[in-house]
Amino acid sequence: MTTQFIGKENFTIHTHTVSESCPSNIALIKYWGKYDNQIPANPSISYTLNHCKTNTTMEFLADEPFSVQTFLSGNEEVKFAEKIEKYFKNIEQYLPWILKGKYIIRTENTFPHSSGIASSASGFGAIAKCLMALDETFTGKNSEEESLRKASFLARLGSGSACRSLYNGLIVWGETEEVQGSSDLFAVPYPETEIHEVFKNFNDWVLLIHEGQKSVSSTVGHGLMNTNPYAERRFQEARENFIPMKEILKSGDMERFIKLVEHEALTLHAMMMMSDPAFILMKTGTLEVINKIWDFRRETGLPLFFTLDAGANVHLLFPSDASEEQIKTFIEAELLQHTQKNGVVKDVMKF
Repeated sequence: MTTQFIGKENFTIHTHTVSESCPSNIALIKYWGKYDNQIPANPSISYTLNHCKTNTTMEFLADEPFSVQTFLSGNEEVKFAEKIEKYFKNIEQYLPWILKGKYIIRTENTFPHSSGIASSASGFGAIAKCLMALDETFTGKNSEEESLRKASFLARLGSGSACRSLYNGLIVWGETEEVQGSSDLFAVPYPETEIHEVFKNFNDWVLLIHEGQKSVSSTVGHGLMNTNPYAERRFQEARENFIPMKEILKSGDMERFIKLVEHEALTLHAMMMMSDPAFILMKTGTLEVINKIWDFRRETGLPLFFTLDAGANVHLLFPSDASEEQIKTFIEAELLQHTQKNGVVKDVMKF
């Protein structure tokens, strides 16, 4: 499937300021490994968070030479500006006006840096939404569906997982026969009518096990999948996991959901350990938390489980239902001690 997004050629550009907000997301079936032009090696599905967002203001100055200035929480970030300049040059074919002025971008996250919450996803999602707001000012308004799809397409070219952050709920990126309309080029919402009510209101508490810089970046980690001897089998497994995931989401089978989500998280980190060179992003606290979660679930039967991003921090997932207060009490009494400074970010996923 090939999709092109080309702007209109006749337009008048004015100095303009736009502001947009975009949440982060957490993958359940993981994306790890990609091909050229940010094409995923396998499809993925994620929950979009509600509170962990990037808020971005973009000022466009048409009368100045092309350049980008970026400020994160008021502090100028020169390296990030260089990254955004390169990104803008890469997407000029889709936004022909984009190199015809100067940009001043001010951005803030509602969550801590290096918290295990994907700031690149929310960050590039917010930038893509700002660009679409400018594009509609200069070239004419699209329908909401067209605008979101093009924003998802553009966000993907900045950070792959960012394309999933443009929509609320459960989101699929990567072509799969199990989800109609799915694409490698942009994300699509998973059909809400195919999702059991139990999966529509979930908590995600992120335990901040390690708040520093990761020893290996996600960009490097993705690249190492190119030589990983288990990569092709992993990509196939992810594709196959959409079959039971589709059944689980429709039936509301929490036990199978927990098993599949935790397996996906551990497989992600297994791929890191089997890379060359091998690397480990989990910390001692990560493993201690996982073992305590398993013990708690065996003893109580309550649906507390975990997923992991490419880092040490643990996303604690549990439904918003009658069991959540007992689960929250356990987290605060037994799991916070394994974090740095009792660090936890509390979020929810609501449709």
